[in-house]
Amino acid sequence: MKHLYLLVAINAALKAGKKILSIYDDPAMDFQIEKKADNSPLTIADRKAHEVIVALLKETDYPILSEEGKSIDYATRNSWKTLWVVDPLDGTKEFIKRNGEFTVNIALVSQGAPVMGVIYLPVKKELYFGESSIGAYKIDSIENLNNEIKHIDDLIKLAKRLPNIQRSDKFVVVASRSHLTPETETFIEKLKLEHSNIDLISSGSSIKICLVAEGKADVYPRFAPTMEWDTAAGDAIARAAGMTVTQPDGTPLIYNKENLLNPWFIVKKKYNF
Repeated sequence: MKHLYLLVAINAALKAGKKILSIYDDPAMDFQIEKKADNSPLTIADRKAHEVIVALLKETDYPILSEEGKSIDYATRNSWKTLWVVDPLDGTKEFIKRNGEFTVNIALVSQGAPVMGVIYLPVKKELYFGESSIGAYKIDSIENLNNEIKHIDDLIKLAKRLPNIQRSDKFVVVASRSHLTPETETFIEKLKLEHSNIDLISSGSSIKICLVAEGKADVYPRFAPTMEWDTAAGDAIARAAGMTVTQPDGTPLIYNKENLLNPWFIVKKKYNF
């Protein structure tokens, strides 16, 4: 049953991505409008994607926690042992800058831990997905699920298992394109003392977690605010790929907390430093 839910989540992400692109690519849209204005392209895309995702996930047995529904009272959420955690459009600044580095994030959380994750990049048509019992995967070019895909195994045949990139020449650190804090810079400087050849790459949205899961980067330090819906899907994918997503003291992130703000965290290979 859980693999059927994974297909539902993937289908929801792909359909939401298509809806976002219809707005992103519309020449009539004015991207100079204030980002939080009700008639801004960002707000419209976010809302439309949310509607698409919720319509499909409601077919499952689990409630939905979304950035669009963040006002749900904790007294209600606290009874949710398994739930969907959704960010319909992750990468606000990237969407407005029109650099394509925004994503659709859908995760299934059980007992506070992310056990299933889907991340879709609508512009690049790249799909990442992972589940604790089957591992993590990437498909480089996908827009929809065709009628022949009835089981997750059918989709896995089209995918590459993660991590699928092995490097030994450089130690690669991925950082936020929009939120590089002094604490992050200090962390990177310490890494430079431990590794003679460090390469720093920048990216937006949850793509950063995917780069570690994929093997393109060794570590992603995040010492700036994020919310649970920003990380849940990437956290599930990274864990399924054999990576760790923990607070600096090694404690895993916990989801569906009373306060939905994440602590600082580090995404990395289990045994890389």
